Amino acid sequence: MVEKSPDAFRTISEAAEELDVPQHVLRFWETRFAQIKPMKRAGGRRYYRPADVELLQGIRSLLYKEGYTIRGVQKILKEDGAAYVAGVGRGEIEPRKREGEMASAPPPGMSKPAPRLKDGKPVAAPVAAGAPVQPLLPLGEVRVVVNRLSESHADMLRAALRDLGDARRILDPSQGRMGRE
Repeated sequence: MVEKSPDAFRTISEAAEELDVPQHVLRFWETRFAQIKPMKRAGGRRYYRPADVELLQGIRSLLYKEGYTIRGVQKILKEDGAAYVAGVGRGEIEPRKREGEMASAPPPGMSKPAPRLKDGKPVAAPVAAGAPVQPLLPLGEVRVVVNRLSESHADMLRAALRDLGDARRILDPSQGRMGRE
């Protein structure tokens, strides 16, 4: 493959390869971040300017490395601007840390799995070799564990579920029609 000049425009496949994300993710981000505006030629073919790629790198870094949600990145773009996020993408700006209760949440991929339940009863999860094994409760003994979300966590969960539903409708056109029938 021929190496392009840093000032050259990138096709969606080239931008996706450079950012190490699938092309559909870039299309999805366009629907969520108004600041992403690639040039479109006849037939809808996208061409990303170097500044677009830097902005995408910043968005990717905030989402994947810093653990921000789509809404969190939207807020940063609104408050700090696209130049700030592009600076994060270029590695010139140290991104601000997440605020509030979510700041203590583990980074993506580091949280513990939720307990498995079937018909309201615990189900044994697969155990890794050498991992400590939790003893089973004696027959007939029941423990009730109630976990309550704080209102702010519940709001964040509802927002994340809305985002996931929107993403599903965008990525699977049959889902969008089902909801309207």
